[in-house]
Amino acid sequence: MPSSFVTGATGQDGSYLCELLAREGHEVHALVRGGSEDEPDPGLADLLERVPGVVVHDGDLADTAGLAALVDGIEPDEVYNLAGISSVAYSWREPAATGLLSGVAVAAVLDAAWALQERTGRAVRVVQASSAEIFGDAEHAPQDESTPVRPTSPYGAAKAYAHHMVGIYRARGLHAASVILYNHESPRRPPTFVTRKITQGAARIAAGLDDVLTLGSLDVTRDWGWAPDYVDAMVAAARHDSAGDFVIATGVPHTVEDFVRLAFSRVGIEDWQARVRTDPAFVRPADASVQLGDASRARRELGWTPTTTFEQLVAAMVDHDVALLADGSDPSPA
Repeated sequence: MPSSFVTGATGQDGSYLCELLAREGHEVHALVRGGSEDEPDPGLADLLERVPGVVVHDGDLADTAGLAALVDGIEPDEVYNLAGISSVAYSWREPAATGLLSGVAVAAVLDAAWALQERTGRAVRVVQASSAEIFGDAEHAPQDESTPVRPTSPYGAAKAYAHHMVGIYRARGLHAASVILYNHESPRRPPTFVTRKITQGAARIAAGLDDVLTLGSLDVTRDWGWAPDYVDAMVAAARHDSAGDFVIATGVPHTVEDFVRLAFSRVGIEDWQARVRTDPAFVRPADASVQLGDASRARRELGWTPTTTFEQLVAAMVDHDVALLADGSDPSPA
C-alpha cells in the first residue's frame, strides 16, 4: 500500500487532499499541531470523520528535528507540505514566525525526504504548496512560471524562500514540485478569510442576524478557483514523470466587489451596496492589486483544468453558510 505524509492536514486543502489520497488506497499520515487530547486541533475531529483511517501525528513545524524524524519513520512515498502560516495579514504581525513556519520548515521537510531517498534507494516525491504571493505586485498579468519572484509581504517572502529550496533539492535529485497556487476557496475556508467572511455575512444579513458587512478594499482583483480542483493539481504534480514548478489558476480575474455582488444576489439581496461598508483598517499593507495566473503549463503537462466556475464557487459557499444557519450550527462571525 502506498503511503503519503500530509502537513496542514486539518486545513481546507489538507482535508480535501487526505480524502482524495484515502480514496486512492493510500495510507495517509497527517501532521497535526495539537493532536493530543490535552490540546486538540479544532479541525481534527472533522478530519477523523472525513478520513477514518488517517494516522495522526502530533507535531510542530518549528521542530525541524522532529519533522525529520517523522519523515524517516513513516517512510512515505509522497510528501505534501501544505502547512504554514496561511494568512498574509497575520504575516505582517508575526514576520519572524512566518519565516520559520512557512520557509525554514519547508527546507527541513525537503532535506528529510532527500535523506530518506538516499537511505532507502527509492524515490520520494514531494509537493510544496507555494503561492501567487511569491510574485508580489507583478508588472505583468497573467503571471506564469517565468514571472520574477519578487514578494512584497512577509508571507510571500517565506513562500519565496521555500520555492527556491524546492528548486535546490530538485537539482539535488529529489522529485520536488512546487505548485504555485492562486486563490482557491470552498465551504471549508475559515471565516477569517475575506471570501468566507463575505458569504457568511451575506447569509447572516439575509437571515436578519446582522445589518451590515464591513470589508477592506473592494477593488482588489484576484484569480479565484475551487479548492478541490487545486488539490487534484497537487496530486498530478506529485505523479508527473518529471518534477517542476506549476502555476495553478483559472486565468479569470474577479474583484472583491464581484464576489460580494454574487454572494448577496444568491441570498436575494440585489442592493448590496446598502449593506456593505469599507474600512481602511482592513486593507493590508503592500497588497498586490491584481493577481492573475496562466496555468498553461499545468494544462499541457499535467492535463489539469479547473472544473468549477467562479459563479458556482460563490454559490456553493453561500448555500453552505445558509444551511449552517438553518440548522443552528453557524459559527460566530469573524
